[in-house]
Amino acid sequence: VTCAVGPNILKFIAPVIGKAIDKRTAPKPLAVIACENAIGATDTLAAFIKDSKNTPQDRLASINDRACFANSAIDRIVPGQDPNAGLNVKIESFYEWVVDKTPFAEHGHPDISAIKWVDDLNPYIERKLFTVNTGHAAAAYYGHARGKHTIHDALSDSEINKIVHECLAETSHLIVKKHGISTDEQKAYVDKIVKRISNPYLEDVVERVGRAPLRKLSRKERFVGPASQLAESGDKVDALLGAIEQAFGFVDVEGDDESAELSKILKSTEAKEVVGKVCGLEDSHPLFSKIVPIVEKVQSNKGLK
Repeated sequence: VTCAVGPNILKFIAPVIGKAIDKRTAPKPLAVIACENAIGATDTLAAFIKDSKNTPQDRLASINDRACFANSAIDRIVPGQDPNAGLNVKIESFYEWVVDKTPFAEHGHPDISAIKWVDDLNPYIERKLFTVNTGHAAAAYYGHARGKHTIHDALSDSEINKIVHECLAETSHLIVKKHGISTDEQKAYVDKIVKRISNPYLEDVVERVGRAPLRKLSRKERFVGPASQLAESGDKVDALLGAIEQAFGFVDVEGDDESAELSKILKSTEAKEVVGKVCGLEDSHPLFSKIVPIVEKVQSNKGLK
């Protein structure tokens, strides 16, 4: 069982998957892999499945006999679709699908040629999230603020292009230092990613890429995730702070419930509380004091306070 429905939808599909797992009698456990733009998405799905509303509690002790839950790192851009396209989904040709093989140690993992099976998923998750997603979202938020229509339009602006590269220079420093990836390899990866997200044929609208700002500003996500780790070691985070400012400014965007909710939070909450609530940072964290004035600036500039 695989899914790519969005992290916020996992709780809605968990009940039917839980029922299917509970009725399974095959000797080999069912493989469950959530393919979402979020760290530990399969763990999140598994938690919903194991909730007492979805799995009888007397069956939890034996659930691993019926299902194996494996986290994954996925990378494929799916832009906004044409109206009435139905199941005729437009995607880019490039993809990367990396899955943790350790949950399958006893029974062996499924034979799926498209998957790269690894023992340690974390380097792949962070490299993808802190490069593809950080760059994509930074381009979207700066593009939205400057009236650009698509990601291609945004990255065709030399100033935005430079800013995005500065964000990725900071995340690359973290990735190289933390995971032992060579500087040259990471630079080549960054160059490939920027070229991919700049593809004019994707027609990727900035509001689509920027949607759900509350999730994208959260503790383990594409901006605060790398910035918090860099701040802890005293490294530079200026470009990421700039992107965080643009993300906080992504408010009241039509069709985006989270941007409306973010606007309400900024209007009703003091900056320090916003940083704790939205970014999940404690006031003792070295990044906390750097984001508080950013929130105050956004509240002032947007007339939200």
